[in-house]
Amino acid sequence: MSPYALTPRNIQIRDNFDAIAPRYDLTNRVISLGIDLHWRRVAVRQLREAPAGGVALDLACGTCDMALEVLRQRRAARVVGADLSRVMLGLARKKLDQRLGRRGGDGAVDLVNAPAEALPFRDGSFDAVTIAFGLRNVPDYRAGLAEMLRVLRPGGRACILEFSTPPSKLWWKVYNYYFFNVLPRIGGLITGREAAYRYLTDSVSRFPDARALKAAMEESGFARVSFMAMNGGIVCVHTGIRL
Repeated sequence: MSPYALTPRNIQIRDNFDAIAPRYDLTNRVISLGIDLHWRRVAVRQLREAPAGGVALDLACGTCDMALEVLRQRRAARVVGADLSRVMLGLARKKLDQRLGRRGGDGAVDLVNAPAEALPFRDGSFDAVTIAFGLRNVPDYRAGLAEMLRVLRPGGRACILEFSTPPSKLWWKVYNYYFFNVLPRIGGLITGREAAYRYLTDSVSRFPDARALKAAMEESGFARVSFMAMNGGIVCVHTGIRL
């Protein structure tokens, strides 16, 4: 692993998530009306061709909602969760212990503190890599894509769940109003950190749309790249494989 010094942007993002971590799960359920759980279920279904007992890496794992969904659908799998926020990882460990009991403690999910731009894993370590609503929080997301490709085994699949821009102008206006005016206020009321949720909404507006992200994945070396839009295009699941 090459030495990697956190950038000021990495540190800002880490501190934002450290601040909202204690009420992160509750806020996600409220602001998405619980639909975020469905989005994760759909995303994990895209890994159906991965080996039943394979090893998956969940980047920007947060409190491990995605990792738990992988285990729910693929009970023989092992998952490694990586996140920049130690506070998130601490909460993730508590959740895993509660949900999985001995299975969690016996290594079904291992947790690693690491930035997505410099992962501490050997080439070809994983059968699948997932990241849910986290790629836009990687300051150099193209470096994150390159790392995802590097740690995948040949034939391994990457699955990226991320917000996007709805193609319908009317739907975009409605969604845009909620996302930029209502959502940060709800997040602020629940966590006391409205500024952190203003950052999150701003990060979506700066991130490439679905077609641009597909192109970026292809430029990074992923093959058979495709995406599936959900809820009118506000969220997309991107997949690609390493040849």
